[in-house]
Amino acid sequence: MTRMHRHGRGRSHSTRPVTRRSPAWCKYKPEEVEALVIKLAKEGNGPSQIGRILRDQYGVPLVKPIAGKKIVEILEQTGLAPKIPEDLGNLLRIAGKLRRHVEKHREDYRNVQALNLVESQIHRLVKYYKNEGRLPLNWDYKTEFLAPT
Repeated sequence: MTRMHRHGRGRSHSTRPVTRRSPAWCKYKPEEVEALVIKLAKEGNGPSQIGRILRDQYGVPLVKPIAGKKIVEILEQTGLAPKIPEDLGNLLRIAGKLRRHVEKHREDYRNVQALNLVESQIHRLVKYYKNEGRLPLNWDYKTEFLAPT
């Protein structure tokens, strides 16, 4: 979604390993990785934070080649998955901050436009997650258009 609303071309990042097997230097077993994911989730970390902690502190490059499941799949099996997907929750948080700012400063046209862009991203993600079955079909995001006066 980066190029639709921003001038950039995305973020540079390291490339993922070519093989789908667990690296030879990683000594964790699948049960140990799943236990770590569950422990970190119970501490209140989200899926991306769990992946970052496993990478930086435990030396686990990717969870899926080792455990055979993604972090979110492990959390769903144990009932610790977030109710709404993490990326959608982050966008909802940003939209809330922008809405509070625009309600206070109605003449800030740049942030009115930013709010419209974030809300369009939210609507697209909600449509996608409803089709995938990760959100209930009756879940709705209410948009309140803030026209400058």
